[in-house]
Amino acid sequence: MLGKAKAKSKNDRKEGVKGLTKYLWKHKYMYLMLVPAIVYYVIFCYVPMYGASIAFKDFNPMQGIMKSPWVGFDVFEQLFGMSKFYSVFWNTIRISLIRLIFGFPFPIIVALMLNELRWNRVKRVIQTAIYIPNFISWVVLGGIMTSLLSMDSGIVNGIIKMLGFQPIGFLTDERYFVPTMVVSMIWKTFGWNTIIYLAAMTGIDPQLYEAATVDGANRWQRLLHITLPCIRSTIIVVLITRIGSLMQAGFEQIFVLYHPGVYGTADIIDTYVYRMGLQEGKFELASAVGLFKSVVNFILVVIANKTARMMGEEGIY
Repeated sequence: MLGKAKAKSKNDRKEGVKGLTKYLWKHKYMYLMLVPAIVYYVIFCYVPMYGASIAFKDFNPMQGIMKSPWVGFDVFEQLFGMSKFYSVFWNTIRISLIRLIFGFPFPIIVALMLNELRWNRVKRVIQTAIYIPNFISWVVLGGIMTSLLSMDSGIVNGIIKMLGFQPIGFLTDERYFVPTMVVSMIWKTFGWNTIIYLAAMTGIDPQLYEAATVDGANRWQRLLHITLPCIRSTIIVVLITRIGSLMQAGFEQIFVLYHPGVYGTADIIDTYVYRMGLQEGKFELASAVGLFKSVVNFILVVIANKTARMMGEEGIY
């Protein structure tokens, strides 16, 4: 009996390999299209992961990564003993949470409003107008914002002074820097993010709306009981990915806009790593910080996905 079971299992494996080979050969052109993407991720994402070992070494650029001596967790002990690390860690969490709380629901609201708009020409114009900022780099937007929000010659503060109020240091005062950054982030990205939800809404069966209309449901009721439930899974997936990138507080934006005067509230892990790694040459400390951030993001993704599955959603895996 045991011999027959082993033989059957072996035959099943052979049939499975044969079936997989046949399937891959049948769809070979489709999988060939994936080769450039796979090569890209292997070269630029997986191979550089070996560089994370710098966090466990006394790195010497002259010796290279391979020959630098191992020091275990000494670098992490040094890192966690630095008071500055806890400051930038708290800034990263605080800024990311503010971005999540105010930035995440905004594209959903805009997408729902656009979905209810019946004038297609106006709808296309609005969509184009809100998509454009996403294609402008933070370098360009940083220059525009600096010109607009300057305390001396900025248009915004010029209007504020005309109204009889004192000028506001949007980019120089720690009290206003983070709100200014969050508002500009929402303005730049919400238009592009609405595409995800509008695409999800196109998959809703129109017969659901027709049946609800026949039953006497108004627009608000159709939105609450049809549109939102139908795109709930998409919202959950996007939310999980956003929670999983909670330690990403927007390096490009902050790097362009911040300066030493607002380090107290604007200095985040990414900018801290940049200054330590490239400006001060502390590569092992910068690598340790980056590795710590990646581990935290991974834990957050797992927790968020597990929570979603416990609530009856599919999650991301």
